[in-house]
Amino acid sequence: MARRIGIAMSIGLGTRRSMPGLSALSLAAALAGCASYAPDALPTAGQALTSKPGDLLSIDAQKINRPWLKPQPIDLSLPLTPNALAVLAVLENPDLKAQRAKLGVTDAQAFAARLLPDPSFQGSFDKLISGPDAYNGYGAQIGFDLSQLRTARVTRESGEASKRQVRLDLAWAEWQTAGQARLLGVRVLSLTSQLALAQASAASSEQLFAATQRAAARGDVSSGDLDARRQALLDASAKVRTAEQDLAAAKAELNTQLGLSPTMDLKLAPPPEPILPPSAEVLFAQAVDRRLDLQALRAGYQVAEAELHKAVLQQFPNLSLTIAAARDTADNRTIGPQIGFTLPLWNRNRGGIAIASATREQLRAEYTARLFQTRAEIETAVAALAALRRQHDVLRGQLPEIERYAAATRRAAARGDLARATADTALQGARDRQLALLQLDQQIAEQTIALELLSGGPSEGWTQ
Repeated sequence: MARRIGIAMSIGLGTRRSMPGLSALSLAAALAGCASYAPDALPTAGQALTSKPGDLLSIDAQKINRPWLKPQPIDLSLPLTPNALAVLAVLENPDLKAQRAKLGVTDAQAFAARLLPDPSFQGSFDKLISGPDAYNGYGAQIGFDLSQLRTARVTRESGEASKRQVRLDLAWAEWQTAGQARLLGVRVLSLTSQLALAQASAASSEQLFAATQRAAARGDVSSGDLDARRQALLDASAKVRTAEQDLAAAKAELNTQLGLSPTMDLKLAPPPEPILPPSAEVLFAQAVDRRLDLQALRAGYQVAEAELHKAVLQQFPNLSLTIAAARDTADNRTIGPQIGFTLPLWNRNRGGIAIASATREQLRAEYTARLFQTRAEIETAVAALAALRRQHDVLRGQLPEIERYAAATRRAAARGDLARATADTALQGARDRQLALLQLDQQIAEQTIALELLSGGPSEGWTQ
């Protein structure tokens, strides 16, 4: 606002009568263009925890625009597919909402980088006290910092690259959060099946222990057999408790990722069968091109490039132009320019150049380290996934024979040809193998999703 008032005053120096009108007009225009302040209180605890209505959430889910997500309606009363979990996580995760709010700050900084500096104004008044002259003295100066014009382009480039970096960081966080929600969905489904098997095993172990305890009381079995059954029951009960705890923790973590109440019980649809990944070399090449964190690092390096260019430009003299007008007590009126600049004798912005150069080198090293880490993690994940698949194939090949043996012993026990304890032991062995197979299925599914996160895109794009 002072800028416009100052210009009006400097214009009105030679036309004294028009000064009040011009000043009033400039002041009104300046006030009209000023921003206003309004307080905005923080939300209460109840407001912060209030979820979005289901119909609005479904509408947002159908409008979502991400290359690795399919828009779809969301109905929390129906089983949620892995894509639905990812959509929910992107829309409702509290951390992502907070990170999206930071985009406004970055956009404002990029906008500020495009603005030219305001001129400065100075005015003076000399009251005539005594002497032969009959006038009061006036003076006014308006100054422009020309040095910022020299760095305006690189400042804009730095602001735009910084805005791009923040947006890419947000997109990477969304991708990671969506993948974590899908992974937790797989974990909840698998742990639910594992808990059912563990409970069946615990019930069977309890029946075996009770039967052995009765037999031990009659003297038909030794105390060693009873201790073995007791230990088996304790192990089975421990597996049930572990499965219950893991399932409760996975459900709570999934709801947290989705921005839902921890007590909400979601229905989950089974995920598709994990596909076989390509080689680590192919996945690494895709990661370099698709991973958003690497793109964000490249944008950050562009910011450093622009800042170093700006620091080099600032080693030259800083120029300022001032237009001064004055009237002395003798009614002599003058107007003329003043030019000022710094003398590059000692500083020459060498410190700023050194800092900007070191920052650029640091970002180069960070990018190289991230590439190395990405390649190592992908190779490790591919090797681990291959080992899990080999173990899964071996166990799946053994399971039919184990199940046939358990079924045969159960039929023999029903005919009275075999002790019931022997049949129950065989059935327990089959359940243990089924539980191990479920755990391998879970590990393969989770490792596949982890590999998707490392490669920067869904597994559907691995073969493209």
